[in-house]
Amino acid sequence: MSTHHPIAIIGGGLGGLTAARVLHTAGIEATLFELEASAQARTQGGMLDIHEENGQKALRAAGLYDDFCEIIHEGGQAMRLVGADGTVHVSEDDDDSGDRPEVDRGDLRDLLLNSLPGDMIRWGSKVTGARPLGDGRHEVAFGDGPTMTTDLLVGADGAWSRIRPLVSDARPAYTGISFVETDLLDADGRHPRSAAVVGGGFFICLGDQRGFLAHRETDGSLHVYTALKADEGWLDKVDFGDTAAAKAAVLAHFEGWDEGLRALVADADGPLTPRRIHALPVGHRWDRVPGVTLLGDAAHLMSPFAGEGANLAMLDGAELGRAIAAHAGDIEAGLAAYEETLFPRSEASAAESAGSLETMFGEGGLEKTIEFFTTGPAGA
Repeated sequence: MSTHHPIAIIGGGLGGLTAARVLHTAGIEATLFELEASAQARTQGGMLDIHEENGQKALRAAGLYDDFCEIIHEGGQAMRLVGADGTVHVSEDDDDSGDRPEVDRGDLRDLLLNSLPGDMIRWGSKVTGARPLGDGRHEVAFGDGPTMTTDLLVGADGAWSRIRPLVSDARPAYTGISFVETDLLDADGRHPRSAAVVGGGFFICLGDQRGFLAHRETDGSLHVYTALKADEGWLDKVDFGDTAAAKAAVLAHFEGWDEGLRALVADADGPLTPRRIHALPVGHRWDRVPGVTLLGDAAHLMSPFAGEGANLAMLDGAELGRAIAAHAGDIEAGLAAYEETLFPRSEASAAESAGSLETMFGEGGLEKTIEFFTTGPAGA
């Protein structure tokens, strides 16, 4: 059985939801298809700093900025940069003067979800492929058998997008950095040493092409990313089914580091989660393909080291929705206008992210990062 939808958005992340919201406020019919079974299928987790020039701009376009201000994590803009011996080199308090307030990703997603009619989202929709039908129309196949057709197909389906091959042969490549994620629950009560090390906001520790990145979460936990410059296959050599063994394997790369830093892994609650960091080529773009476009990670996956991914995804969604509304009745004109600004914007951010990766995890990463935070980017 096949159904038809004038506009189909594949992927219910922040970018897809923002696009759906802006289209909804403009009175334009769209349907969002999401792989997860429900809004509660998994914990979204993680803190995001929402930038004034893109993420906040998107929320204003979606009519949700005031509601966003209600879920900001007070104190989350504090930042601490330390070395492998635990020495604090940079420390900034959150004085409410910054333009990048922190918010819990799950809270932000809920804000967007709750702004949409419930029947706008089709949960449990696993896309297995898509093909052009001509005249800008596409057919999308789902894992449980049915198909649907659409006049405008939007790929908001992340790093390994099923929609991207319609416009580009590019695939994400390993950046050379691997993460291992850990959580320390009820940090002040159960892990006071780690709570004191991380502080109240964002924490960076660097040394010898490795380090720890951590956030104080709104629920009082600490979410930690142990980062290593390593071969792509390194994570495959660790048995993450054995938590004790996995901790030992990770900590073997931090011999001689301050014990308060090592405790971010050693004292972690629950299993460790491995994650390779991938990116699309800087400047990824495609020729205009009738009836289809991409946004967010599907369009410009980059490393997280400039904090731009979620912000750009939301701005992409907002700009796409506004372009479609501004060119009512002419989808191609709307898509051309959207992509004209998408490509240079995402190229600049991807280059910044790649540069930050090299700054932090190249030779002299700690010293270069100290310089960045104390004097600004080179040449600024």
